[in-house]
Amino acid sequence: MKRFVKKTLLGLFGGALIVGSLGACSHRGPGGWQSGTEASPESRARMVEKIGSRLDLDAAQKQKQKLAVLADKLQAQRAALRGASDPRADMRALFAGSKLDQAGAKKLIDEKTAALQAGSPAVIAAAADFFDNLRPEQQQKVREFMERGRRWGRHG
Repeated sequence: MKRFVKKTLLGLFGGALIVGSLGACSHRGPGGWQSGTEASPESRARMVEKIGSRLDLDAAQKQKQKLAVLADKLQAQRAALRGASDPRADMRALFAGSKLDQAGAKKLIDEKTAALQAGSPAVIAAAADFFDNLRPEQQQKVREFMERGRRWGRHG
């Protein structure tokens, strides 16, 4: 393959990866718990309550607040991935010139990767702490829900 074609394909693949990553990180649901950079305490509490009721958490499990801790860690990770600036503006800036800003794209990917690596251990620990303290039938509900591929806070 010619060098130009290789570079073009690599650039297109990298651009698609960046657009997909930022699009996923910057999704805003209409009035949902993701509707801003910070969820309101009320919407977060509703989301935690809804998941707790679907899993039939008992009083002791609710009192331990492991689900709330997991929600806090996930929200903090999302905010870190989103960053201080507007992800869509960052993407538009990469394509603003006559050529793709490859250095800017690499910097953006490096920033997102660093944020992901920094926050992931806390999210993993919170998820493990929550999941490991569920009863086997509750763990099965989580597995079944993941099989369906739907979000906890939406659609039934």
